[in-house]
Amino acid sequence: MVILIIALGYTLRIKDWFADTFSGNISKLIMQIALPASIFVSVQKNLTKDSLGQLFEGMLIPALGVFLTYIIAFLLIAMFRIPAGRRGTFINTVANANTIFIGMPLNMALFGNKAMQYFLIYYVINTVSTWAVGIFFMQGDAMPGKAKEQASFNWKKLLPMPLIGFIVAIVWLLTGLKLPDFATNTFTYVGNLVTPLSLIYIGIMLANIGIKNIKFDLQTILAVLGRLVIAPAVMILLIRVVAPAMGLHLAHLMANTFIIQSATPALAVLPILADQGNGDKEYATNVVALTTLLFVIVVPALMLIAG
Repeated sequence: MVILIIALGYTLRIKDWFADTFSGNISKLIMQIALPASIFVSVQKNLTKDSLGQLFEGMLIPALGVFLTYIIAFLLIAMFRIPAGRRGTFINTVANANTIFIGMPLNMALFGNKAMQYFLIYYVINTVSTWAVGIFFMQGDAMPGKAKEQASFNWKKLLPMPLIGFIVAIVWLLTGLKLPDFATNTFTYVGNLVTPLSLIYIGIMLANIGIKNIKFDLQTILAVLGRLVIAPAVMILLIRVVAPAMGLHLAHLMANTFIIQSATPALAVLPILADQGNGDKEYATNVVALTTLLFVIVVPALMLIAG
Protein backbone atom coordinates (compact mmCIF):
# COMPACT_ATOMS: atom_id res chain seq x y z
CA MET A 1 0.00 0.00 0.00
CA VAL A 2 2.73 2.46 1.01
CA ILE A 3 4.75 2.00 -2.17
CA LEU A 4 1.66 2.15 -4.40
CA ILE A 5 0.53 5.51 -3.00
CA ILE A 6 4.08 6.91 -3.29
CA ALA A 7 4.14 5.67 -6.90
CA LEU A 8 0.80 7.40 -7.51
CA GLY A 9 2.18 10.74 -6.32
CA TYR A 10 5.33 10.24 -8.42
CA THR A 11 3.37 9.35 -11.57
CA LEU A 12 0.87 12.19 -11.28
CA ARG A 13 3.68 14.71 -10.77
CA ILE A 14 5.59 13.37 -13.78
CA LYS A 15 2.42 13.72 -15.86
CA ASP A 16 2.02 17.34 -14.67
CA TRP A 17 -1.24 16.78 -12.81
CA PHE A 18 0.19 18.83 -9.95
CA ALA A 19 1.42 22.42 -10.18
CA ASP A 20 4.86 23.36 -8.85
CA THR A 21 3.28 24.82 -5.72
CA PHE A 22 1.12 21.78 -4.94
CA SER A 23 3.68 19.94 -2.80
CA GLY A 24 4.14 23.06 -0.68
CA ASN A 25 0.38 23.32 -0.23
CA ILE A 26 0.14 19.67 0.84
CA SER A 27 3.03 20.13 3.24
CA LYS A 28 1.35 23.12 4.89
CA LEU A 29 -2.01 21.31 5.17
CA ILE A 30 -0.36 18.28 6.79
CA MET A 31 1.91 20.18 9.17
CA GLN A 32 -0.43 22.98 10.22
CA ILE A 33 -3.84 21.27 10.26
CA ALA A 34 -4.13 17.53 9.64
CA LEU A 35 -1.24 16.18 11.73
CA PRO A 36 -1.99 18.25 14.88
CA ALA A 37 -5.61 17.06 14.64
CA SER A 38 -4.50 13.44 14.24
CA ILE A 39 -2.11 13.70 17.20
CA PHE A 40 -4.76 15.29 19.43
CA VAL A 41 -7.30 12.56 18.76
CA SER A 42 -4.70 9.81 19.14
CA VAL A 43 -3.59 11.09 22.54
CA GLN A 44 -7.18 11.22 23.81
CA LYS A 45 -7.93 7.70 22.55
CA ASN A 46 -4.71 5.90 23.46
CA LEU A 47 -3.35 7.59 26.57
CA THR A 48 -4.50 7.93 30.16
CA LYS A 49 -3.15 9.98 33.04
CA ASP A 50 -1.62 6.83 34.51
CA SER A 51 0.22 5.90 31.29
CA LEU A 52 1.89 9.31 30.84
CA GLY A 53 4.77 8.40 33.15
CA GLN A 54 5.62 5.36 31.04
CA LEU A 55 5.38 7.47 27.90
CA PHE A 56 7.97 10.00 29.06
CA GLU A 57 10.18 7.26 30.51
CA GLY A 58 10.34 5.82 27.01
CA MET A 59 12.07 8.97 25.73
CA LEU A 60 15.38 7.89 27.25
CA ILE A 61 16.19 5.21 24.66
CA PRO A 62 15.58 7.27 21.48
CA ALA A 63 17.39 10.23 23.06
CA LEU A 64 20.39 8.02 23.80
CA GLY A 65 20.19 6.60 20.27
CA VAL A 66 20.32 10.06 18.69
CA PHE A 67 23.23 11.07 20.94
CA LEU A 68 25.23 8.00 19.92
CA THR A 69 24.58 8.55 16.21
CA TYR A 70 25.94 12.10 16.52
CA ILE A 71 29.15 10.64 17.95
CA ILE A 72 29.33 8.03 15.18
CA ALA A 73 28.80 10.74 12.54
CA PHE A 74 31.71 12.78 13.91
CA LEU A 75 33.95 9.70 13.94
CA LEU A 76 33.06 8.89 10.32
CA ILE A 77 33.77 12.48 9.27
CA ALA A 78 37.23 12.26 10.82
CA MET A 79 37.96 8.78 9.44
CA PHE A 80 36.86 9.46 5.86
CA ARG A 81 37.72 13.17 5.78
CA ILE A 82 34.30 14.45 4.75
CA PRO A 83 34.95 17.96 3.35
CA ALA A 84 33.46 21.23 4.57
CA GLY A 85 30.11 21.91 2.95
CA ARG A 86 29.04 18.29 3.38
CA ARG A 87 29.67 17.74 7.08
CA GLY A 88 26.44 19.32 8.33
CA THR A 89 24.39 17.27 5.89
CA PHE A 90 26.31 14.13 6.83
CA ILE A 91 25.79 14.63 10.57
CA ASN A 92 22.08 15.35 10.20
CA THR A 93 21.59 12.42 7.84
CA VAL A 94 23.09 9.94 10.31
CA ALA A 95 21.46 11.40 13.43
CA ASN A 96 18.06 12.81 12.40
CA ALA A 97 15.15 11.20 10.55
CA ASN A 98 12.23 12.23 8.38
CA THR A 99 9.67 11.28 11.01
CA ILE A 100 6.79 13.37 9.67
CA PHE A 101 6.37 12.71 5.96
CA ILE A 102 7.73 9.16 5.94
CA GLY A 103 8.04 7.89 9.50
CA MET A 104 4.50 8.76 10.57
CA PRO A 105 2.53 7.32 7.60
CA LEU A 106 4.78 4.25 7.61
CA ASN A 107 4.13 3.73 11.32
CA MET A 108 0.39 4.08 10.78
CA ALA A 109 0.46 1.61 7.89
CA LEU A 110 2.49 -0.97 9.84
CA PHE A 111 1.12 -0.67 13.37
CA GLY A 112 -2.09 1.34 13.20
CA ASN A 113 -3.29 4.22 15.35
CA LYS A 114 -2.50 2.39 18.61
CA ALA A 115 1.22 3.01 18.00
CA MET A 116 0.80 6.78 17.60
CA GLN A 117 1.71 7.42 21.25
CA TYR A 118 5.07 5.69 20.73
CA PHE A 119 5.67 7.50 17.45
CA LEU A 120 5.16 10.79 19.30
CA ILE A 121 8.00 9.93 21.69
CA TYR A 122 10.45 9.55 18.81
CA TYR A 123 9.00 12.57 17.02
CA VAL A 124 9.60 14.86 20.01
CA ILE A 125 13.22 13.69 20.41
CA ASN A 126 13.87 13.99 16.68
CA THR A 127 12.36 17.48 16.47
CA VAL A 128 14.43 18.80 19.37
CA SER A 129 17.56 17.15 17.97
CA THR A 130 17.03 18.65 14.51
CA TRP A 131 16.15 22.22 15.42
CA ALA A 132 18.11 22.65 18.65
CA VAL A 133 21.30 20.81 17.63
CA GLY A 134 21.42 19.69 14.01
CA ILE A 135 20.58 23.11 12.57
CA PHE A 136 23.81 24.58 13.97
CA PHE A 137 25.92 22.06 12.05
CA MET A 138 24.13 23.08 8.85
CA GLN A 139 24.56 26.81 9.47
CA GLY A 140 28.26 26.54 10.25
CA ASP A 141 29.18 24.31 7.32
CA ALA A 142 29.89 26.44 4.25
CA MET A 143 31.79 25.08 1.26
CA PRO A 144 35.42 26.27 0.89
CA GLY A 145 35.52 29.85 -0.34
CA LYS A 146 31.97 30.67 0.76
CA ALA A 147 30.89 32.68 3.80
CA LYS A 148 29.45 30.82 6.79
CA GLU A 149 25.90 31.63 7.83
CA GLN A 150 25.67 33.13 11.31
CA ALA A 151 24.29 30.50 13.68
CA SER A 152 20.89 31.39 15.13
CA PHE A 153 18.21 29.76 17.25
CA ASN A 154 14.59 29.73 16.05
CA TRP A 155 11.94 28.85 18.63
CA LYS A 156 9.33 28.49 15.89
CA LYS A 157 11.30 25.59 14.41
CA LEU A 158 11.67 23.97 17.83
CA LEU A 159 7.91 24.21 18.42
CA PRO A 160 6.22 23.21 15.14
CA MET A 161 2.44 22.82 15.04
CA PRO A 162 2.46 19.00 15.45
CA LEU A 163 4.49 19.35 18.65
CA ILE A 164 2.19 22.13 19.88
CA GLY A 165 -0.74 19.82 19.09
CA PHE A 166 0.88 17.13 21.23
CA ILE A 167 1.41 19.54 24.15
CA VAL A 168 -2.19 20.81 23.95
CA ALA A 169 -3.44 17.20 23.80
CA ILE A 170 -1.49 16.28 26.96
CA VAL A 171 -2.85 19.34 28.80
CA TRP A 172 -6.40 18.48 27.71
CA LEU A 173 -5.91 14.89 28.86
CA LEU A 174 -4.78 16.07 32.29
CA THR A 175 -7.92 18.20 32.68
CA GLY A 176 -10.06 15.07 32.42
CA LEU A 177 -12.52 16.83 30.10
CA LYS A 178 -14.20 14.86 27.32
CA LEU A 179 -14.14 16.29 23.82
CA PRO A 180 -17.63 16.66 22.28
CA ASP A 181 -18.44 13.96 19.71
CA PHE A 182 -18.75 16.43 16.84
CA ALA A 183 -15.26 17.78 17.59
CA THR A 184 -13.78 14.29 17.90
CA ASN A 185 -15.34 13.25 14.58
CA THR A 186 -14.12 16.41 12.86
CA PHE A 187 -10.56 15.99 14.14
CA THR A 188 -10.63 12.31 13.15
CA TYR A 189 -11.74 13.00 9.58
CA VAL A 190 -9.16 15.75 9.14
CA GLY A 191 -6.46 13.66 10.79
CA ASN A 192 -7.15 10.78 8.41
CA LEU A 193 -5.81 12.95 5.59
CA VAL A 194 -2.28 12.69 6.96
CA THR A 195 -1.20 9.25 5.75
CA PRO A 196 -2.37 9.36 2.10
CA LEU A 197 -1.32 12.99 1.61
CA SER A 198 2.10 12.34 3.16
CA LEU A 199 2.73 9.38 0.87
CA ILE A 200 1.63 11.34 -2.20
CA TYR A 201 3.95 14.15 -1.06
CA ILE A 202 6.88 11.73 -0.96
CA GLY A 203 6.13 10.66 -4.54
CA ILE A 204 6.00 14.28 -5.66
CA MET A 205 9.33 15.00 -3.97
CA LEU A 206 10.98 12.03 -5.69
CA ALA A 207 9.68 13.28 -9.03
CA ASN A 208 10.96 16.79 -8.32
CA ILE A 209 14.40 15.51 -7.32
CA GLY A 210 14.68 13.38 -10.45
CA ILE A 211 15.77 9.79 -9.95
CA LYS A 212 18.02 9.98 -13.01
CA ASN A 213 20.07 12.71 -11.33
CA ILE A 214 21.10 10.55 -8.37
CA LYS A 215 24.87 10.04 -8.10
CA PHE A 216 26.88 7.49 -6.14
CA ASP A 217 30.13 8.38 -4.38
CA LEU A 218 31.80 7.19 -1.18
CA GLN A 219 30.55 10.09 0.96
CA THR A 220 26.98 9.60 -0.24
CA ILE A 221 27.13 5.86 0.38
CA LEU A 222 28.52 6.44 3.89
CA ALA A 223 25.67 8.83 4.70
CA VAL A 224 23.09 6.37 3.38
CA LEU A 225 24.61 3.53 5.42
CA GLY A 226 24.64 5.77 8.48
CA ARG A 227 20.93 6.55 8.14
CA LEU A 228 19.55 3.21 7.00
CA VAL A 229 21.92 0.71 8.63
CA ILE A 230 23.97 2.20 11.48
CA ALA A 231 21.16 4.25 13.12
CA PRO A 232 18.69 1.32 13.34
CA ALA A 233 21.52 -1.02 14.44
CA VAL A 234 22.26 1.36 17.33
CA MET A 235 18.56 1.44 18.24
CA ILE A 236 18.27 -2.35 18.18
CA LEU A 237 21.34 -2.63 20.42
CA LEU A 238 19.89 -0.12 22.88
CA ILE A 239 16.52 -1.85 23.00
CA ARG A 240 17.79 -5.40 23.33
CA VAL A 241 20.89 -4.89 25.46
CA VAL A 242 21.05 -1.47 27.14
CA ALA A 243 17.38 -1.04 28.11
CA PRO A 244 17.16 -4.39 29.97
CA ALA A 245 20.47 -3.65 31.70
CA MET A 246 19.00 -0.34 32.89
CA GLY A 247 15.83 -2.02 34.10
CA LEU A 248 13.68 -0.39 31.40
CA HIS A 249 10.84 -2.45 29.97
CA LEU A 250 9.76 -1.29 26.52
CA ALA A 251 6.46 -2.55 25.15
CA HIS A 252 6.86 -4.63 21.98
CA LEU A 253 4.99 -2.04 19.92
CA MET A 254 7.10 0.77 21.36
CA ALA A 255 10.33 -1.07 20.54
CA ASN A 256 9.23 -1.78 16.97
CA THR A 257 8.18 1.83 16.49
CA PHE A 258 11.57 3.10 17.66
CA ILE A 259 13.39 0.69 15.33
CA ILE A 260 11.34 1.67 12.29
CA GLN A 261 11.59 5.40 13.01
CA SER A 262 15.36 5.16 13.43
CA ALA A 263 15.62 3.84 9.85
CA THR A 264 13.49 6.43 8.09
CA PRO A 265 15.18 8.56 5.38
CA ALA A 266 17.09 11.80 5.75
CA LEU A 267 15.19 15.01 6.44
CA ALA A 268 13.54 16.38 3.30
CA VAL A 269 14.55 19.90 4.36
CA LEU A 270 18.32 19.19 4.23
CA PRO A 271 18.88 20.60 0.69
CA ILE A 272 17.18 23.85 1.73
CA LEU A 273 19.27 24.11 4.90
CA ALA A 274 22.45 23.29 2.97
CA ASP A 275 21.67 26.02 0.45
CA GLN A 276 20.96 28.56 3.20
CA GLY A 277 24.26 27.71 4.89
CA ASN A 278 26.25 27.84 1.61
CA GLY A 279 26.82 24.10 1.85
CA ASP A 280 26.77 21.45 -0.88
CA LYS A 281 23.10 21.46 -1.91
CA GLU A 282 23.59 18.79 -4.59
CA TYR A 283 25.10 16.41 -2.05
CA ALA A 284 22.19 17.00 0.35
CA THR A 285 19.66 16.42 -2.44
CA ASN A 286 21.46 13.24 -3.46
CA VAL A 287 21.45 11.86 0.08
CA VAL A 288 17.77 12.66 0.62
CA ALA A 289 16.79 11.03 -2.68
CA LEU A 290 18.82 7.87 -2.09
CA THR A 291 17.69 7.31 1.49
CA THR A 292 14.08 7.89 0.43
CA LEU A 293 14.33 5.34 -2.37
CA LEU A 294 16.22 2.69 -0.41
CA PHE A 295 14.21 2.80 2.82
CA VAL A 296 11.51 0.63 1.20
CA ILE A 297 14.11 -2.17 1.05
CA VAL A 298 15.39 -1.65 4.58
CA VAL A 299 12.03 -1.57 6.38
CA PRO A 300 10.93 -5.16 5.53
CA ALA A 301 14.33 -6.41 6.71
CA LEU A 302 13.97 -4.48 9.97
CA MET A 303 10.47 -5.88 10.52
CA LEU A 304 11.90 -9.40 10.25
CA ILE A 305 14.65 -8.55 12.74
CA ALA A 306 12.24 -6.83 15.11
CA GLY A 307 9.79 -9.71 14.94
